Amino acid sequence: MGDPLDPAAAREHLLGDRRGTVEATIECADAVAASWSEAGTTDRGAVVDPLYRTLSEAGLLEAYPSVLAECVAAAGGALPAEPVAAPPYVTITSVGPVLRATLDDGRLVVTLAVFDVERPDGGGRPRYVRAARAPESVVGVEVR
Repeated sequence: MGDPLDPAAAREHLLGDRRGTVEATIECADAVAASWSEAGTTDRGAVVDPLYRTLSEAGLLEAYPSVLAECVAAAGGALPAEPVAAPPYVTITSVGPVLRATLDDGRLVVTLAVFDVERPDGGGRPRYVRAARAPESVVGVEVR
C-alpha cells in the first residue's frame, strides 16, 4: 500500500478545475426541482429519473467517469480499470450523483448532494427537497 488517499485534494480539484461540472450539476437539480408542484416531493421517482435524464442531456453522465478518474489521481490513487458512466462507478441517487472508485487503499466516494432527504419523526414517507446550491456545500468526498 502507498500513501493514504487524500479526499481533501479530490475535493479541491472538484471545486477548482471541475467547478463548472459541479455548477452544471446544480443547474440540472434546479431544473428537476422546478418541475415539482411544491417545494419538495415524497416521490423518489420525481427525483432520480428526471435527474438522470437531465444530467444525460447536459452531457454530464458521460463526463463523470473522467471526473472520477481525476479525483482519484488528485487524491493520490490509481484506478485499476477505466470507469464507465454506470454502476458501480457512477450512480444517480435520491441525493444526487455519487461517483465511486474502489482502490487498494479503500473506496473513494464523491457525492454531489444536490437534494436532501427529510425523514419524518415516527416514520412515514421521506420527502425530497432541493439542497444547498453553493458548490462548497454540494461536494462531499470521503474514503470508506
